[in-house]
Amino acid sequence: MPHTLDADAVRTWCGLALDALGRAREEIDAINVYPVADADTGTNLYLTVESAAQAVTAAFDGHAAAPGPAAGPSLPEAVRAMAHGALIGARGNSGTILAQLLRGMADVLADGDGETGAAAGPHGEADGLRRALRRAAELAYRGVAHPVEGTVLTVARAAADAAARTEGDPVAVARAAYEGARAALEATPAQLGVLARAGVVDAGGYGLVVVLGALAEAVSGRPPAAGPSATGPVATGPVAAPEGCPAAGHAATTHGSVGEGPGGGPAFEVIYLLEADETAVARLRDRLDALGDSLVVVGGDGLWNVHVHVDDAGAAVEAGIEAGRPHRIRITHFGTAAARRVHADEPYPRPRTEDTGKRPDRPGAQEPPGARTDRAPRAVVAVVPGEGLAALCAEAGATTVAARPGERLAAGELAQAVRRARAREVVLLPNDAELRHTAAAAAAQARAEGVRVAVIPTRSPVQGLAALAVHEPGRSFDEDVVAMTSAAGATRYAELAVAERQSWTMAGVCQAGDVLGLIDGDVAVIGDGLAGTAETVLDRMLAAGGELVTLVVGADVPDGVAEHLERHVRDGHFAVDTVIYHGGQPGVPLIIGIE
Repeated sequence: MPHTLDADAVRTWCGLALDALGRAREEIDAINVYPVADADTGTNLYLTVESAAQAVTAAFDGHAAAPGPAAGPSLPEAVRAMAHGALIGARGNSGTILAQLLRGMADVLADGDGETGAAAGPHGEADGLRRALRRAAELAYRGVAHPVEGTVLTVARAAADAAARTEGDPVAVARAAYEGARAALEATPAQLGVLARAGVVDAGGYGLVVVLGALAEAVSGRPPAAGPSATGPVATGPVAAPEGCPAAGHAATTHGSVGEGPGGGPAFEVIYLLEADETAVARLRDRLDALGDSLVVVGGDGLWNVHVHVDDAGAAVEAGIEAGRPHRIRITHFGTAAARRVHADEPYPRPRTEDTGKRPDRPGAQEPPGARTDRAPRAVVAVVPGEGLAALCAEAGATTVAARPGERLAAGELAQAVRRARAREVVLLPNDAELRHTAAAAAAQARAEGVRVAVIPTRSPVQGLAALAVHEPGRSFDEDVVAMTSAAGATRYAELAVAERQSWTMAGVCQAGDVLGLIDGDVAVIGDGLAGTAETVLDRMLAAGGELVTLVVGADVPDGVAEHLERHVRDGHFAVDTVIYHGGQPGVPLIIGIE
């Protein structure tokens, strides 16, 4: 029986979409080859929808707590909450575009476009849903600086086109939108050469099909009859690039659906929320478009989510400061093209499609001959630079691998640590940006032996500690990995080191013996004392906000330095807590984490 398109349907839609993305997250991550093969599209979409779902739940909870008869939120209140939650929680390029799609739907369903929204009755609701899907696609294209076909944008437009051609109630319209999106998804490899060469469909488009399938189920009460397919035909010859894209063999670098390809491109992904008026945002778009690529600016009514790939992350943030008030700033270093690949032995990850439907890295997969069967359900393997950190992680239940100063760990060593953990599912924490490729290679070895492995790209031990703090073996593997990834990503990090010789840095020229403050891997402060330099680093990082400071004290650090810094945080930054660990790491006097 058709369901009314109301606030309860929106809450149901959010819940179903979150569950479906949780199940599909790993597969979507695996096919994430465009624009950057960094295997995080599924995770980013999950976190974006999680934020939307939390906002809708909060709207219902607010009405339940209000005095008087218990009445839930209206449809406009629910869809506005959903769109706002997605906007403030959007992750990555895919999540940012999804947030804009949800905003477009909310504009119509909440009567934000100046017309009647979902009018009473099935026909009025169906018309509102058709217009909402059209508005969503239009806004998504507008939010992207240089749209490219064969991406999530194409899938969104196909959903709107299919809905527009369909008569009937909201159930018929939602199902038509889903089927139209699914058909468009299957065609994406023919539109974008990098997808055809990898033999996969667009990852962001796959995620949108999952979200639209949840919408169809929310209004009909029944899931779609057929789900999307992640794979497509592998191109065996030259693939023509679509209009506006570079020639085959190179991924686009001037687009908005999603940034540079594995052949090269900007080094950083910069994302922030921005409070600014539309005039300032228009100028910001032009400035960021000149700085880099993969530019997406979405939002409105004074609040925007800005996403761009650039080489100069500082300039991108400064542009936001000139436009208004940026906050929740996240800067991610992509690393080398090789480090972005998920598997060491193939250019892009291609999902396996055996008749059994099983993969060695999924629960229930058949163990290869000779594999151990006395495995624990799940384990965490962490690379740590000091004895104190090793003891701390081991106490939390992790299998540790000692990092050696000045010497790079081999993939075989990490793979052996995964074997030593003797678990069917393993979360690997490299805790070093330079180990990402090595960890991916180790994970590939372990998967071939029947172990399900997820690599969380922790770039510092403090990010590993944050991930380990929320590790919960009792929940599903996907949920655990998403929670740990989110905790690590929300932790900014810094290190203090002593310069060995005169050198040029991003903060100027340093001399031998100077104390260097590195924030997110780059020298940001040059000082002549450990405590003073650490104070400057802490103040600079906490200026962007924070609730918890973690100090990991290295070997040979004078007594009292950590306690002095704890007092400095307490006196200068209200309501910020500090925790101190004696890590014992050599060569790095202090590691700082801000959550």
